[in-house]
Formats: sequence, C-alpha cells, structure tokens
Amino acid sequence: MKNQKDLIDRALSGDPFPGLPQGHFIDGAFCAAAAGRSMESLDPGRAEAFAAFARGDAADVDAAVASARQAFETQWRDMPAAERGRLLQRAAELIRENAERLAVVECLDSGKPIGEARGDVQGAARAFEYYAGACDKLQGDTFPIGPAYLGYSLQEPVGVAAQIIPWNFPISTAARGIAPALAAGCTVVAKPAEQTPFTALLLAEILKEAGLPDGVCNVVTGTGAEAGAPLAAHDGIDHITFTGSVASGTAVMKAAAENVTRVVLELGGKSPVIVLGDCDREAALDGVMGAIFENAGQICSAGSRLIVERSLHDGFVEALCRRTEKLTLGHGLRDPQLGPVNSAEQLARIAGFIERARERGIEVATGGAETTDPETGKGWFFQPTIAAADSPNDELVQEEIFGPVLTVQIAEDPEHALTLANNSQYALVAGVYTGNFAHAHRMAQRLDAGQIYINEYFAGGIEVPFGGNKKSGFGREKGLEGLLSYCRTKAVAARI
Repeated sequence: MKNQKDLIDRALSGDPFPGLPQGHFIDGAFCAAAAGRSMESLDPGRAEAFAAFARGDAADVDAAVASARQAFETQWRDMPAAERGRLLQRAAELIRENAERLAVVECLDSGKPIGEARGDVQGAARAFEYYAGACDKLQGDTFPIGPAYLGYSLQEPVGVAAQIIPWNFPISTAARGIAPALAAGCTVVAKPAEQTPFTALLLAEILKEAGLPDGVCNVVTGTGAEAGAPLAAHDGIDHITFTGSVASGTAVMKAAAENVTRVVLELGGKSPVIVLGDCDREAALDGVMGAIFENAGQICSAGSRLIVERSLHDGFVEALCRRTEKLTLGHGLRDPQLGPVNSAEQLARIAGFIERARERGIEVATGGAETTDPETGKGWFFQPTIAAADSPNDELVQEEIFGPVLTVQIAEDPEHALTLANNSQYALVAGVYTGNFAHAHRMAQRLDAGQIYINEYFAGGIEVPFGGNKKSGFGREKGLEGLLSYCRTKAVAARI
C-alpha cells in the first residue's frame, strides 16, 4: 500500500514519471524514431505535458512490419501452440505484478480515475489469461464427403496483424486485440493513439520479459496521419483491427482495400438503455449512471441514450439528476467519481453539442458546462449532464458526443421503446431493465445491436463476443469468435 501511495504521490507532484519509454518498441528493443522526432503526452487532469515519446512515420512502420514478418515466418507461426499459451499465461502474470504502475501510467495518459484504470489493467491480464488457454484449443473440422475421401480444415494464422488502438481504453483495447492475435500465431504491429502511447509500449516490454521472441510484438507511436495511415496502407499487413471513429474507420477501410487487407472495425455508438416501468428501480438507476459516466462517457458502448417508459419517467429522471449532481470531479489519481475528458479538442466538441442544444431550446436538466479540477483549477472537465430531447432525430439523439452527456427520451410502452432504440445509424450495444423476462428476451431478439445487456449494463467480459452493426462497424472481438478473426480457414480434400 505504501508503494502505491508513493507512486501516486510522485505522479501528482508533477515530477517526471520514472522509467517511461521514449522510443518505439521494434524487434524486441526500444529505439528512437527514424527521423529523430518526438512529441509530448498530456495529463488531462492538469492539461499539462508529463512525458515525451517518439513521433514515428512511414519509415518506422516499415521497420516494424519487416520485423513482424521475419518473426512470423521464422519463429512464431510454427511454435507449438501449447508453448505460445505458456508465454501468454506468463504475460498475464507479469501484467498483474506490474498492475499499479500500469494503472498510474494509464491514468496520467488518459485521465480516467485510478480505480477504473486498475480495472482496465486487470481486464488486460484476464485477456491474456483467457487466450493463453485457447492457444491449443484452436482446431479445424472434418467434412463427410464420402468413404473414398478425407476432408478436413485447418485454422492457420493470417500473418502480420496491425492493431490501431484508441485513446479511451488504451491497455484494455490493446490486450483484447494483441492477445488473440498472438494466440492464433500471428505477429503484431500496434499503433496506440498519440494521446495515450505509454501502456502499449510497457505491454510490449512485458511480453518480451514473458519470453516472446523479438519482433513478435512491435509498437510504433506517433500521430494517426504520420504513423497510423502508413500502417493501414502497408502491403506487408495481412489484417487490421481498428477501434475509433466512423470517419477514421472509413479511411482505414479505403486504405486496406488497395491491398485487399482484412479488417475488423469497432467504431462509434449511440447506445440506448431501455428502462421499463416494471424494472428494479434502484438497479436501473445504478446501471444508467455507470453506463454514461464511467470514463466520463468516453466509451464507444456508453449508454448515452436513456429511453424510459412514461409511467416511470418523472421520478426516475429526478432521482438521476440528484445522483448526478453529487458526483465528485477531480484528477484521476485522486480517484474521483468522474475524471476529465481526454483533450482540449474533445472538451470543445462536447461543449459544442450542448451549446447548440440550448440554442434549439432543449432543456438541460443538470450540468451542461465546462469546468476544472476543484482542487487545482486545472484540467479538461465537463460537468455530468442530462438533457431531454423531444425529437427522435435531434442531434443529441443521433450523434455520438463521447462525453458525460445523457440524452433522455420517453417511451409510451415497450414497443415504442424498441422503435426509439433502433432509430439510430449506430448499433453497437443496448441495455434493457425490466422485471419481465419475456419483454427482455423479445427485445434482445429485435434490438439491432451487436451485444445486449439485460438488467446490468456492461455485463459480460472477455468471454463474450463484442462488436457492432450499421455504422458501429463489423467483425467481432473478444471470445473465441475474436480468436477466429486472426485465422484463415484452409480446406483439404484428399482421395484415399
């Protein structure tokens, strides 16, 4: 406990954080950018730089892809699956051994409360643990094509997999992509967001310590334009997993199309939380609060639309506002209930949505303003906000805000709630709170979303496939289905 406190006190002091890598991780070692450039990472809780890192470009991407290709063809692809599993299990153990340091770095980089960062680190360890156990369970099938033939299939690793990682969940998103790619026998080139580069670099270092051969996992840092775009367009990449905005995902798809590269896209969301009149009211209140205010609402699958049955509406929204107004704000390392948003650009984006809503005459029930850390007067913060929208086509209903803003819609009955929920260009997840399981499972069948939560938002874990429909993307991560994203099926038919 003393070491935890010392680490946090050191980070809060504003002194340089010890031991952060400043270079890319390529071919098993940290190295400077080919062009010798660097850039700063900013602490959102203070709106100040706290460390520098390498600003890479196409030359660094070339070096990382070449290293990954060499490692794939000479070492990793043909390593026995059980041995790959042992290395991934060791990585899970090392992540847990380094959990507090990883959490503090994640908090400084992303701004999220330290308690949430600790949960993300444990989730990353669990991802490696889960896929460690799957390495030697990946198997093909046999086909009944007659007594004179033998038909069977093989699941082969697709090759070099690119991971383009977002800023809102840096270590957990990295782990949920890197772990299954390695389990399948692929090698990796990861490009973390320029806002949050450090835990991906530290994760690569941990993987080397666990015994991964050099070149199996590489990390190139820098901007999306200078490093991410060359990675997506690289003809040495066999698969791309991208998490981010619809606009960036579209650009990745276009770049991948030039080389006919496989892609998995996890993009935006405007996920509904349906609260019916027969629900457990306290559980629903807890669930709605967590769905929108965890990580300051900066979650693709955040429950950013509350669709509440009219019979419950008035008292439910009043109670929600009372709870919201009691939330504590502050620097993530002090573990408030709500941390900062990630950047000045994101803060301005959120504020713009609310300013335009007020101009349209929309009622903001609580919150709705920029603010700062009450202890220091610094940082990029936005008050937790609840607003009502009468039109199902209003911008607050249809557009992803990616901040602590909840839009409330009123449903007349379960059927109306379903109609409102599906009226979106996005279809990532949806939540349902009801005491009637017939209602719950009928809605689960008819809601257009990749994952449905019933009576607990963010239910499930690494075992449950995750991904969206419509403009939320396609393909699935997590679960055994996520493992298959990094495989190609080879069918064999032999005459006996």
